[in-house]
Amino acid sequence: MRKHEKFRVFGREKGQRSALVRSLVRSLVLHEGITTTEAKAKELRMFVEPMVTKAKSGTLAARRILSSEIGDAKAVKKLVEVIAPLHKDRKGGYTRVIKLPLRKSDGAKMAHIQFVK
Repeated sequence: MRKHEKFRVFGREKGQRSALVRSLVRSLVLHEGITTTEAKAKELRMFVEPMVTKAKSGTLAARRILSSEIGDAKAVKKLVEVIAPLHKDRKGGYTRVIKLPLRKSDGAKMAHIQFVK
């Protein structure tokens, strides 16, 4: 009997999947919105929202943890200094997923994920 998984696999091995998610997080933070498949956008929320909560503290320890998770100093700086202060009064729900039309080439469900202002 197949059990419910805690995360999506995307048909990739663990290392490839973590690299994909890390790249998506980096792009979302730097561009403040990206267009990707719906499944990837929904999965990305699980990783980005706790990072924004951690960035709201702004401590050195939080920056180091975020740096180890994201792997990009420029993205961490933007997350802590630009994005986190915008959400200081918000308790959660920092991102929004907007569904888009199907992709023409393969018919994949597309979505745009962005930070709520």
